[in-house]
Amino acid sequence: MKKSAYLSTLRRLLSYIKPYGVFLAVSIISALFSVLATLFFPLLTGRAIDAIASFDGDSFLRYAAYMAVSAATAALFQFVMNVSNNKLAYSVSRDIRRDAFLSMKKLPLSYIDSHPHGDIVARMVADADQVSDGLLMGFTQLFTGIITIFGTLICMFAVNWRVALVVLFVTPLSLLSASFIAKRTFSLFYKQNSARGEQTAFIDEMVTSMDVVSAFGMEESNQRRFDDINKRWAGASLLAVFYSSLTNPVTRFVNSIVYAGVALSGAFSCFAALMTIGELSSILSYASQYTKPFNEISGVMTEFQNAMASADRVFRFLDENKESDDSSLPALSPSKGAVDFDHISFSYNPGHPIIRDISFKAEPGMRIAIVGPTGCGKTTLINLLMRFYDPDSGTIVIDGQNTSEVNRKSLRKHFGMVLQDTWIMTGTVRDNISFGSDADDERIMQVARTCHIDGYIASLPKGYDEVISDDGGNISAGQKQLMSIARVMLSDPDMLILDEATSNIDTRTEMLIQEAFSRLMEGRTSFIVAHRLSTIRNADLIIVMKDGRIIESGKHQELLDKNGFYSNLYRSQFS
Repeated sequence: MKKSAYLSTLRRLLSYIKPYGVFLAVSIISALFSVLATLFFPLLTGRAIDAIASFDGDSFLRYAAYMAVSAATAALFQFVMNVSNNKLAYSVSRDIRRDAFLSMKKLPLSYIDSHPHGDIVARMVADADQVSDGLLMGFTQLFTGIITIFGTLICMFAVNWRVALVVLFVTPLSLLSASFIAKRTFSLFYKQNSARGEQTAFIDEMVTSMDVVSAFGMEESNQRRFDDINKRWAGASLLAVFYSSLTNPVTRFVNSIVYAGVALSGAFSCFAALMTIGELSSILSYASQYTKPFNEISGVMTEFQNAMASADRVFRFLDENKESDDSSLPALSPSKGAVDFDHISFSYNPGHPIIRDISFKAEPGMRIAIVGPTGCGKTTLINLLMRFYDPDSGTIVIDGQNTSEVNRKSLRKHFGMVLQDTWIMTGTVRDNISFGSDADDERIMQVARTCHIDGYIASLPKGYDEVISDDGGNISAGQKQLMSIARVMLSDPDMLILDEATSNIDTRTEMLIQEAFSRLMEGRTSFIVAHRLSTIRNADLIIVMKDGRIIESGKHQELLDKNGFYSNLYRSQFS
């Protein structure tokens, strides 16, 4: 990572810390008092040793009492510091994760569709946690470490300046070793986190599609792919851990040099009567305390580099281009349902058009059926109508209002949508049916009866209060689709979009649902995407698409009489 980008990530991380400045201040003050109390302890120990050496029992007891107070004070302020650091670190992690979730809601569907969902989850969960872990270790050990280094130096110079100089001359070794490790760990931890996100995405995909994997016997192929990702993650992790693990042996080596230097110089000072045995004991304790923070700070720097790499991944996610803010645009007025597609063209990827110059009109209350072979652009047309995507050229006009000139939220409120791929959230049956609506229980049960799902709900132990899982593992595909249909019926929209809405339902139930749909579609403009052409014979207008273009349009019998593409398509289902 370039230095400018690194500093930018650091500044942004500090902006998340700023609202919790009180906890930061309390942590620093607590660290200061905790270290001062800790540094006072070796001095008292030395005095107590000298008191023992001179057979002064009263002085020894007095110093022992002071030592007890010093230890208790250090423990108390250490506790306050840890509480403040926990509050700070986990609050920052919470805020980052909150912003990531808010950002995800504002991202265009093109981003969600083109990025592995598991990697998005990894950035929002694992990377945000890594940031909090790095901050927690950093604030817990960095403050105390820095204060301890300067405090012990002052105390050692106060006890014996000659011995303190020995410590000071060896200090650059610790600084150089810490710098060497920190420079090499950030990029390695970034690679490690990226590989982890890729693996999370792959595992998420495999878990949700395990039945398909088993059905096609792809276990061995997926195992090889997993092993490849795992190998890259292991390689990146190995290098990252190797450099980070250099921290302990390098700093221990430096610590040993410092301690040996203090012991030798202190011993010679004692022989020369320049210091007492108690003072030697104190300065050895200070030397041990002085070197310990370098070990901790090196570890902190390693963990902080990991946290910075994770923060960079999260911030890159936050900085992705959002959908344009259209909240200032006027809302779509109450709709009569007149829809005009005027020369619409669209492509997901530049140079590969999906929709090519499509134009047609839907009068209020009309039932528009859209048919054609797979991949011809039927569902894409619906995505454009709902403004999940915006057309490359052309306009979609509803009741004289260009959909690109009204805000998306108001536009979508006018549509009820049932897709072939149903969606169920973890929650009660009641919550799933009433999603997006504040209807009462009587209305919910009425809609459930209309959709012929009330019998299934009655068979559940808790009825409407039965909890179903987000993956629909305890509910069949057909029941999920019936529940999605009930959800749309309950919302009572101005216009309907049915994209293979009965594809997972048995024929008898489908006939009953079609009757319910017929009643629901009365007076509403409806767009029906269908493969089973028997379900759209009563449509007011059938649009036949092929290769992103409209090649035929008209009513069912008119298209049969033309003996064209639709006629061949229809007869192929009944031949």
